[in-house]
This record gives sequence, C-alpha cells and structure tokens, in this order.
Amino acid sequence: MKSGKNGLYEDLKRQILTMELDPDEDLDEVVLGERYGVSRTPVREIIRRLEGEGYVEIRQNRGARVAPMNHSTLRNFFLVAPMVYAAIGRLAVQNFKPRQMTQLKDTQERFRTAAGSKDAPSMVLENNRFHEIMGEMSGNVYLQPSLGRLLIDHARIGHTFFRPRNEDMEKRLRVAVEHHDAFIAAIAAHDEDAVVDLVFEHWELSRENMEMFIAPQGLKADALVDGPAKLQMEKLS
Repeated sequence: MKSGKNGLYEDLKRQILTMELDPDEDLDEVVLGERYGVSRTPVREIIRRLEGEGYVEIRQNRGARVAPMNHSTLRNFFLVAPMVYAAIGRLAVQNFKPRQMTQLKDTQERFRTAAGSKDAPSMVLENNRFHEIMGEMSGNVYLQPSLGRLLIDHARIGHTFFRPRNEDMEKRLRVAVEHHDAFIAAIAAHDEDAVVDLVFEHWELSRENMEMFIAPQGLKADALVDGPAKLQMEKLS
C-alpha cells in the first residue's frame, strides 16, 4: 500500500476495479485519512475526483460509497458498450501516436505475463489499461469519459473472466490475449474494419462470462436435500 494523496487515489481505483471494494461499499474518510497519512481535506478531494471519473458516488448527508451496480446501470452498460468500443477503435486507428503504440505494446506484454502466471488482479488492471490507451489513441474528448466509465463496470462485471474455473474459460482467456495482439497489428496497419471486427469478437468473448456473474446458475433443489431429509420427503410423498 502506498501513502499520501497519490497512493490513496491509485489504491482506491485498483481496489474498486479488482472488486476488493464491493459496489455500494461505504468509504470512511477518517479511516482512509489515517491509513494513508493525510487529513480529511485531501481525502475529500480524492473522493470528489473519483466521483467525477465514475468510481465513487457521494450521497448528501450520507458520505461516499463505491459506485453501485444496479439493474439500470447494467442494462445501459450492455446496450452501449459495443458501440462505444467500436467508435473508439475506429478513431484510434485514425489518430494514434507512435508513443501510444509503444505504451499499448508494453501494456500487452504485462497482460500476457499476468495471464501466464494466472495473476487475476494484474490481468484486470493491465486489460483495463490496454483499453484506456486505445481511448487515449482516439483523441476524442467526448468518447473518452464514456469509455472510462464503461471500463470501470466492465472490470467489475467481468472479473470472473480473469479467474477461469474450467478449460473453456481458460481457452477464452488465451484468445483474449491473442485478440490484444491482433488489435495492435490492425491499428498499426490502419485497418479500421479489422479493429471493429475485433471489438465485437472481443466483446462476445467476455459477454457470456459477464452474464454468468450477473445471473449465476442456481443451485439444484435436490442437491440441497440429502440423507435423512431426503428420506423423510420420500415418506411424505
């Protein structure tokens, strides 16, 4: 854990993206100030900054909390995310700078390393940074804030994607790494259509896992009835 204002800012962002802090979780200004060695005024400045970026919600007379995820926000997320990602991709092809391409490649190498070592928190952060850089490449002041807000919930909804529990999920993760390489190649080649096609392939790759997080498979009732309880039910039937 870092200290000071910058440490507080970076740690809160990381903890929200990796779900160390749950949606709706209250943020105690006094506790945060003591933990990071800053007074309440800088804590409030950081919280207001994070509110502006979509990480935090400040409620009148009730303090700050981690941005919630409710039915409305999730519905809007699934409606607009592919459109925003596609627009960002096209503009990234048109406007990227060489230094941004270097940053994208460096981030991809860190993402690949994290995927190889199954380091889920690092995968979440490096994947988030990869797509942030694509937003920076777009150079569009209207789309970038929307992308930033989408990426927060994408990381939180899709955190199961980076914690594969079976071979199919592991295969999807390997394909995601390959998609990042393909994004880099298509942007470098100024191929807008290829980037947009990849956006939708990449989206479909993780969508099923995100839906699994939102609506997990229910427990079978008969699995909860075992031993004597099951025999008793058979007698009553």
